[in-house]
Amino acid sequence: MSGNLGERAVVLGGSIAGLLAARVLAESYGQVVVVDRDELLGVRVSRRGAPHTVHAHGLHARGHLIMEELFPGFTEELRAGGVPTGDLGEMRWYFNARRLRPAHTGLVSVTAPRPVLEGHVRDRVAALPNVTFLERHYIEGLTADQAGGRIVGVRVRRRVEGAEEEPLDADLVVDATGRGSRTPAWFSELGYDRPAEDKVKIGLAYTTRHYRTRPEWFDGVQSINPVASPAHPRGAFFGQVGRDVCILSLTGVLGDHPPTEHEAFLEFTRTLPVPDVYQAVRDAEPLDEAVSFRFPASVRRRYEKLTRLPERLLVMGDAVCSFNPVYGQGMSVASLEAMKLREHLRRGYPPAPGAFLADIAKIIDVPWEISAGGDLDFPEVEGDRTLKVRMGNAYMARLQYAASKDPKVTEGFMRVAGLMDPPQALMRPAMMARVLRHAIRRPPAAPSWLAGRQEAGARAGQRS
Repeated sequence: MSGNLGERAVVLGGSIAGLLAARVLAESYGQVVVVDRDELLGVRVSRRGAPHTVHAHGLHARGHLIMEELFPGFTEELRAGGVPTGDLGEMRWYFNARRLRPAHTGLVSVTAPRPVLEGHVRDRVAALPNVTFLERHYIEGLTADQAGGRIVGVRVRRRVEGAEEEPLDADLVVDATGRGSRTPAWFSELGYDRPAEDKVKIGLAYTTRHYRTRPEWFDGVQSINPVASPAHPRGAFFGQVGRDVCILSLTGVLGDHPPTEHEAFLEFTRTLPVPDVYQAVRDAEPLDEAVSFRFPASVRRRYEKLTRLPERLLVMGDAVCSFNPVYGQGMSVASLEAMKLREHLRRGYPPAPGAFLADIAKIIDVPWEISAGGDLDFPEVEGDRTLKVRMGNAYMARLQYAASKDPKVTEGFMRVAGLMDPPQALMRPAMMARVLRHAIRRPPAAPSWLAGRQEAGARAGQRS
């Protein structure tokens, strides 16, 4: 490790974005210190500082490829540990209560429990000789030079009663503390403007439970995913996460939150638009109690629009943009941002915050367009429905219908969802021809499986 850009870089936050930042910083700084309030090393369960990690996560396509580049042999290491991997297009996907035609895309999806995935990444980062972890430490604030124009370190405090603040000098600080980042407040304290924020209030909640897997449930696929839509706003991610363990994360939006009580949880599962998940778990063996996590809004902090920034401070991951987790983009975006950080480091001088934040804003643009635009298809969600958003959602409904008929459409859709191709790829003439062959007009959603049962019950009642 050369340390050609400075003696020490400090990363705030030890989740995926912080770990990937530490991995690339280790190529350019003599020492990299990762600071987190939780215990990190050896941990394979959800942490207090990251409650969302108990719920379903997937490392898809672009994110997987970057992880494999940064940590060669990573995929085989996970497989050897019992972590399921599969083709993103061969999962059992349902949109608008219609199953997409499976497609072999060659895009790998890893469905490890998030704490297990983080544990593997953390072990690889901790094995680097110039990376250390400062666990169980609160991050109290930034330290600036006398003029306030440059960050020169952070103030930390051990998580024990009576501990006092301690300075930690740094040649570069990276904030990867997630959506609760205090950098906007620290900016105010230092005399800088806070970044403007874009918000899309979706009122999402996950409720998750683990079950002992039965082989017949998945019939050779990795997961079963009825995705929420305006016509069917209740959704689920039901997938294998270990050799004999599967996860069920129910999703509800706009205040319709999945309950944790056993019978109510099963009833919510029954009301999903397709029967697959309910028929599997209604008499299954649960391995834990159901737990919930609420996600009120997607938030994007517009650091790239600030005209004045302190030197030697970068912001990454959810601290910049926290996406609706239903779209599964967070880890892949963090991976892309880490590679952009590596690109800046390899220029031979410390990254300029303005240039770096402008570059990652370009990375964020596409997944933000996908997730925020998709959320705005729900009529009750507040936001500016531009002509682009309305046209995009109208076309996407047609495309999802066409994907239930044509595996080539599924393949193209998954390449965009996996951040391999830009959304414009779905508008190429050959793809549009496939889509419009099946859906000239926007098709209505298919009825819920319960609708047919209710109609049959009503007819039986009339006969009697």
